[in-house]
Amino acid sequence: MNLLIKDIKQLVTVRSNGKPNKSGTEMRDLGIIENATVMIQDGLFSWIGPSDNLSQEPVDSIDTIDASGLIALPGFVDSHTHTVFAGSRENEFAMRAEGKTYQEIAREGGGILSTVNATRITPKRELKKVTSHRLDTMLKQGTTTVEIKSGYGLNEEAELKMLHIINELKDESLMNIVPTFFGAHAIPSEFKENPDGYVDLLCRRLLPYIANHKMAKFCDAFCEQGYFSVEQSRKILETAKSLGFEIKIHADQLSQIGASKLAAEMDAVSADHLEKIDDAGISSLKQSGTVATVLPGVSFFLNCGYAPARKIIDAGIPLAIASNFNPGSCMSYSMPLMMTIACTQMSVTPEEAICAATINGAAALGLSNSSGSIEVGKQADIILYNVPNYRYLIYHYGIDHVAKVIKSGTYLVF
Repeated sequence: MNLLIKDIKQLVTVRSNGKPNKSGTEMRDLGIIENATVMIQDGLFSWIGPSDNLSQEPVDSIDTIDASGLIALPGFVDSHTHTVFAGSRENEFAMRAEGKTYQEIAREGGGILSTVNATRITPKRELKKVTSHRLDTMLKQGTTTVEIKSGYGLNEEAELKMLHIINELKDESLMNIVPTFFGAHAIPSEFKENPDGYVDLLCRRLLPYIANHKMAKFCDAFCEQGYFSVEQSRKILETAKSLGFEIKIHADQLSQIGASKLAAEMDAVSADHLEKIDDAGISSLKQSGTVATVLPGVSFFLNCGYAPARKIIDAGIPLAIASNFNPGSCMSYSMPLMMTIACTQMSVTPEEAICAATINGAAALGLSNSSGSIEVGKQADIILYNVPNYRYLIYHYGIDHVAKVIKSGTYLVF
């Protein structure tokens, strides 16, 4: 589909000028064009600029969208989600409201393992259907690229079931989907007395099989007290790296045990969470070039303290914002809401938040050469909003302001 989107009131390009990400003060440069026009050919941006400068004749068979009064942003890139799961955990939500901690709930049979039990017994067809519905809703809300982790199976059969669903939806959905193997999410109950045995299972059986069948781009590990130690995480991630996986790490979420330093050591593409990161961890990430991905919705939902996003940005580390959509710690995939929380609770400016949710989110997935900004030659993912300016999108939170969604150059009608 060839499209001419004309007379956009305010176009937020988040231009990267060929760089893989934006850091420091660069994150405030959104490349805004007033009264702009965008031309899309063969699913890619082919011309971008002020409407008055459009001298190129539109190609034959081009459709035109009049965007007068609307603003436009790149499609959001949600670089950390757990979208495939069964069941829900509103009972734990009530327990937290009564003062119980994440760890206390897990000890009482809740937490990750409760979702594991529900996901294991849910038929693949049913699990895929509910996941597909979630993806459609994300797309309606302006997210056009999403990472999806396994990790609610924690045995060979269920982990592979999840990865099959993710890859089938990758082929079938309009959404760009990046699969991540996250078997190192928690120690399953059957390995409670032998956690190293589970690590061996991941390294000897699951990782080689998944690599051989090209079922995931990334391998992730929850490096945390009570989950996987630094040594166990290193073994899993080194094995994954030797098999061709790129690396992500759940780091410094509940305590500081050196996970962010491990991320730097492993040249991880991203280190995610970082609520408890210290100055040494920040220094390590700065030296490595790893993207720091913060998850504002988790801190808001769990009331567990926020990652020091301001310190991370000021240190010159590229910051990404993601939802971490999952049933236990963030039942929301609204990227505008994540940006609002980042601005109100984490001292992130609106400009930095938009950058973190687009081009830097793409960088956290190794996709910034094709996604995350509105630039000639990139995939034409662009969202039009019925708001007076880009800051209003974050300011007036809890409202769906989307007017039109264009995915890979195709205007979607929901």
